[in-house]
Amino acid sequence: MQTLIFIAIAGVAAQLVDGGLGMGFGVTSTTILIMLAGLGPAQASAVVHTAEVGTTLVSGLSHWKFGNVDWKVVVRLGIPGAIGAFAGATFLSNISTEAAAPITSLILALIGMNLVWRFSKGRIRRDYSDRPHSRGFLGGLGIVGGFVDASGGGGWGPVTTSTLLSLGRTEPRKVVGTVNTAEFLVSLAATLGFVVGLWDDLVANLSAVLALLIGGAIAAPIGAWMISRVNATVLGGFVGTLIVTLNLPKVLNVVGLDFIPTGLIQVTVLLIGLPLTYLGFRRYRKNLLNETISSEVVSEPKGQKIKST
Repeated sequence: MQTLIFIAIAGVAAQLVDGGLGMGFGVTSTTILIMLAGLGPAQASAVVHTAEVGTTLVSGLSHWKFGNVDWKVVVRLGIPGAIGAFAGATFLSNISTEAAAPITSLILALIGMNLVWRFSKGRIRRDYSDRPHSRGFLGGLGIVGGFVDASGGGGWGPVTTSTLLSLGRTEPRKVVGTVNTAEFLVSLAATLGFVVGLWDDLVANLSAVLALLIGGAIAAPIGAWMISRVNATVLGGFVGTLIVTLNLPKVLNVVGLDFIPTGLIQVTVLLIGLPLTYLGFRRYRKNLLNETISSEVVSEPKGQKIKST
């Protein structure tokens, strides 16, 4: 019972991160289920994606209510993403736990590093062209994101949200809302893939699915509301650091560096990740200040004519 309560709390935390960043629910929840609940990579990914069918539905409806969704992009990104997710779930279901563990840890560690690196820049952007992305680009991005998400236990947001944000065509709240809404299709397809390959494991871990679903569903509307009110730089950097801390030791053990103490690896990651997160926050504040000053200079009238009376 205590484990289920912890999983539900993890679902709340993961969904708040995901709702504010457009990424994080899958990688955060999968890492927790593997490290603390003792599930294998395939079983953890199956539990997470089954729960996400419910959490992404609630999250998508919440983002739609707050006007954060572009439905054309949802279709063009989500359908290819569903195809990639089904393929990734089938792949993960048919390899052994021993083979899956290092692969999953490597994917999660790389995703975490990407989060730390991206949010350490503290970038601010306000000028968005709103130019539409091509169908081919969105389709390819969806397939890659869906496959990585299902095979790694998470990654849809880090792949798709990061890419769309970096292009700078759409304001962040719409990128996050659209990606979260499209993730419903991805989660549904991944779950179908796991049902085919891991039905018994899903039934055995149904209580974990429900706990994660309840926690995530509670937090989904809050996450959609928080998207423009929480400092994403700190949140993204911290989550990325935590994910790398938990997964990097497993990767190094596989490549023959098992003589390095796990504690030393984790402390090293924290000593690198947390300062980068703080640096990202400082850069964000500096960029925000510079942007405010620039806008005030541009808007300040150059001169005023004095009317004679």
